[in-house]
Amino acid sequence: MMGKLGLQSVLFLVVVHILVVSAAADIKNLKIWPMPLSVSYGHRILQLSNEFVLKTESSKYPDASGILKEGFSRLLDVIKVAHVVDANASYVGPSPVLKGIQVVILSPSDELQYGIDESYNLTIPDKGNPAYAYLTAKTVYGALHGLQTFSQACHFNFTTRTIEVHQVPWAIVDRPRFSFRGLLIGHSPSLSAVACDIEEFDDVTRSIPMPVGSTSWHDMHTSYFLLITNTLNTPRICSMQNVLHWHIVDTQSFPLEIPSYPKLWNGAYSSSERYAERRGINVLAELDVPGHAQSWGVGYPSLWPSKDCQQPLDVSNDFTFKVIDVILSDFSKIFKYRFVHLGGDEVDTSCWTLTPHISKWLKQHRLNGTSAYEYFVLRAQKIALSHGYEIINWEETFNNFGNKLSPKTIVHNWLGGGVAQEVTAAGLRCIVSNQDKWYLDHIDTTWQDFYSNEPLTNITNSEQQRLVIGGEVCMWGEHIDGSNIETTIWPRAAAAAERLWTAYDNIAKNPNQITRRLAYFRCLLNQRGVASGPLTGGGRAAPEDPGSCYEQ
Repeated sequence: MMGKLGLQSVLFLVVVHILVVSAAADIKNLKIWPMPLSVSYGHRILQLSNEFVLKTESSKYPDASGILKEGFSRLLDVIKVAHVVDANASYVGPSPVLKGIQVVILSPSDELQYGIDESYNLTIPDKGNPAYAYLTAKTVYGALHGLQTFSQACHFNFTTRTIEVHQVPWAIVDRPRFSFRGLLIGHSPSLSAVACDIEEFDDVTRSIPMPVGSTSWHDMHTSYFLLITNTLNTPRICSMQNVLHWHIVDTQSFPLEIPSYPKLWNGAYSSSERYAERRGINVLAELDVPGHAQSWGVGYPSLWPSKDCQQPLDVSNDFTFKVIDVILSDFSKIFKYRFVHLGGDEVDTSCWTLTPHISKWLKQHRLNGTSAYEYFVLRAQKIALSHGYEIINWEETFNNFGNKLSPKTIVHNWLGGGVAQEVTAAGLRCIVSNQDKWYLDHIDTTWQDFYSNEPLTNITNSEQQRLVIGGEVCMWGEHIDGSNIETTIWPRAAAAAERLWTAYDNIAKNPNQITRRLAYFRCLLNQRGVASGPLTGGGRAAPEDPGSCYEQ
């Protein structure tokens, strides 16, 4: 068995080298999103067996935690969604039957972290007795990506009431261009309504239902978190994004459970209810300090400069930094991602200079508002470093005192273009999210704008290019609720996802060249129950005319 599989791997690689996609290749009918590194496909059809199975005999990954089995189960659910498959289909037609998929994972580890290998190779034959798809990956998370791609080759035949695999034989080699491919969701009380519809989105979520009649913050925010996780990177979406940036704490709310300071969270979110890892999603928690923290003082008023001037956090109070220390300690037990986001944006220091006890402290320490802002950010960074984190800060920190930041800082660009070039020239890493292109709540921004936003613009030095670790699209919670969250995110986030996943040479130079493929992907999302908007117009746009989903 091992010899046969080894020979199959060699033959697969030979085929790939011969059939790598190039500019001259016929890809006009390709229906895969995002575009793989290399791909070839045919024009035949296989029928998917009703007993389609997962085979893992040659894999080094034991799957003790069930991540692969659950991913395979989600695959079956999504390719059969909303269809009644004929269990008695005889498959006597000319199309051969695909019996299952052989998955070989080379690493026994299921640790999810920044920089893990997410590559995969997928081949689907057009013949065989029996016929099996073959998927190899270095890690289980690469295998999950491969299953997502496989799902896009599956289609329901309404005449025979069977699932078919189109365009076989397939030979795909794929890996991401950037290791950080994120979606930011800013928390907002308006999103609590999302919890009411959580059971519509994912069968797995149904195992953790919201209690009937429940209205607690705990239940609502748990369900909200599950919804966003399911929206990001499952066979329903296939966007290949791998980071959920959760802007948890903001001016209006503190929805995360911090056991050491219960008055902060008031039962809002339980650390036991996390399952993003099983879907290959890293959770990047953001503790935005010192600004956007008015909610902290509701339970602990001494964190405010004064009752009448409630943010930024009191820079003169050691208790402020003790709370940050304990929160980050608790974060480290909940969120295993190596990065933590400390915010640092939009800090108005006038409360510090106008509040008598802080003004006195500033004079004693020979600080003004600007230098106190620097003091706060650097002290918070030291606390995060003591807990083993690498730090992400919004770009204002770099603009104001970039040469003072920890060398482990990642600068998160949002104000405009060109920042990544400056940050990397200073030897720091960068995440790109410039608001003119990658802010989803800017609903006039089109999918073409999202697709065209190149993170490495004007960065020609290879060392600097490596310092751009990726990018993310941003969806601020105050602009959405349960009625429009998906139409605001999709399909524009998918356009950015291809920019971050696909090799630069495979990116279309003119976005309109891939309109047909993105339109197909948008329709696939609709078929799978995701309320993706049409391609015409910006976010939340209505179809301009009646007609096929593929024309909107």
